[in-house]
Amino acid sequence: MTPCSESRKEATSPIPFLSSKKISKIGTWNVRTMFEANKAAQIARERRAYNITVLGLCETRWTQSGQVRLNTGEMILYSGHEEEDAHYTEGVAFMLSHEAQNALISWEAAGPRIIYASFKTKKENIKLNIIQCYAPTNDKDEETKEDFYNKLQTLCDKLKEKDMTILMGDLNAKIGSDNSGYEEVMGRQGLGKMNENGEMLADFCAFNNMIIGGSVFPHRRIHKATWVSPDHRTENQIDHICIGRKFRRSMQDVRVQRGADAASDHHLVLARMKMKLKKREVKRSTRTQYNVDFLKDRLTTETFRLTVRNKYEALQDLLDEGNMDIDTQWQQIKEMWTSTCSEVLGKKKYQQKDWISADTLNKVQVRKEKKGAINNSRTRAAKATAQEEYTEANRAVKNSVKTDKANFIEDLAKEAEDASAQGNMKQLYEITRKLAGKYKRTDRPIKDKNGNVLTSDEDQLKRWREHFEELLNRPPPHNSPDITPAEELLQINCERPCKAEIVKAIHHMKRGKASGPLKILPRQSRLT
Repeated sequence: MTPCSESRKEATSPIPFLSSKKISKIGTWNVRTMFEANKAAQIARERRAYNITVLGLCETRWTQSGQVRLNTGEMILYSGHEEEDAHYTEGVAFMLSHEAQNALISWEAAGPRIIYASFKTKKENIKLNIIQCYAPTNDKDEETKEDFYNKLQTLCDKLKEKDMTILMGDLNAKIGSDNSGYEEVMGRQGLGKMNENGEMLADFCAFNNMIIGGSVFPHRRIHKATWVSPDHRTENQIDHICIGRKFRRSMQDVRVQRGADAASDHHLVLARMKMKLKKREVKRSTRTQYNVDFLKDRLTTETFRLTVRNKYEALQDLLDEGNMDIDTQWQQIKEMWTSTCSEVLGKKKYQQKDWISADTLNKVQVRKEKKGAINNSRTRAAKATAQEEYTEANRAVKNSVKTDKANFIEDLAKEAEDASAQGNMKQLYEITRKLAGKYKRTDRPIKDKNGNVLTSDEDQLKRWREHFEELLNRPPPHNSPDITPAEELLQINCERPCKAEIVKAIHHMKRGKASGPLKILPRQSRLT
């Protein structure tokens, strides 16, 4: 169902996020692995710190494909090896903010090295297509490299030229500062010398009319190098963000953010995007959640009941005057309930992921400071010392995370025992769902009859319709069962329900049920 102030079309239509008055940040980051406890939460924390709308991730090491929502609200779209028993290698993903989630039109998983997502922009009939990829390293065989770029080209051929396309990720390509022969593709702000992978990337961009963003904007060397060797002696620029030449001016800047820390040898690469387009706003109503658990307290329950009765008595005087139509009366009743919930219960606030202790967060901050010390070291000896301290700090973070998770699971188990002893099945099932697995990967894309993944809402709805039409519109069976007719018909009262029956039905409603579009919970209405 949709909120009462929205049509079904408005409730499901994407909301554009690129604006002419606001900078939108799009980034790419090789995080080395997300197959660790708390790693996704650490990356999400950096995303919020840098206010990144769309963050592309490489080397996630997640298998198969799907989407998962973190407790902090970010959505992760991921793509990896489809085989269930595959090794945890490669893998790409998008981490989307609330803004990007609302603008998402469709997405497609294209294997362990490529993932694609499409977003709505402020410009009518123009979409933003973002391709996140993880290219083979320069020492891989030619067949592997050509296979990667062939898949990439096949995906780009599906995209329309009028749409804005961004290609980004760990392309393992050194483009250098010499742009001779590639003046239309890159500037002279790259690092080092172009290697074989760099030539393949430049040729690909030339064929698809794209520009390598990191080669255009002048920055200090430390803000260009995206990868650092383990001994901190070698730095290269191998992570890139490319954009279609037609939309070059929409890219305001591309640079490395060395302060972001996720225990990776790659730095976060950030692009600042801005479109000078006509502003178009779409209003969406959000469902407010209240702290209904406060109603377990007897004093709060009495306060809530008294407040509702006082407001209802005042409202009854207005209703007796007979000056309000039925719609106005309902709006007054609805306002009475929502205002009482807001005053007595208050709005429900999101609680941070509760199993991460403050001590762990402090150790994460210490690790981040150690990385800053590495970046600011002026001598090799100082950098080596700082690297040892960083390694020790990273080990402390991992150990602390393991301890926190073990304590968290132990506390949940005790809560589950108490809930079972008290007969509180709702709380018991909630705890069981928390304990059942590391990640929720239930929202997988729907496939058509031929096994092709359907990622757009329109195609998925068509597939569901096709499925149920085939399921429910089957021809009658050849051998119809012989069903004996009932001896007597049940007496069903079809008259309009009276007030006593409505009150009885309300009091028989189960607790813990979600509110509908009217935003009134069953637990609230039972108190009157």
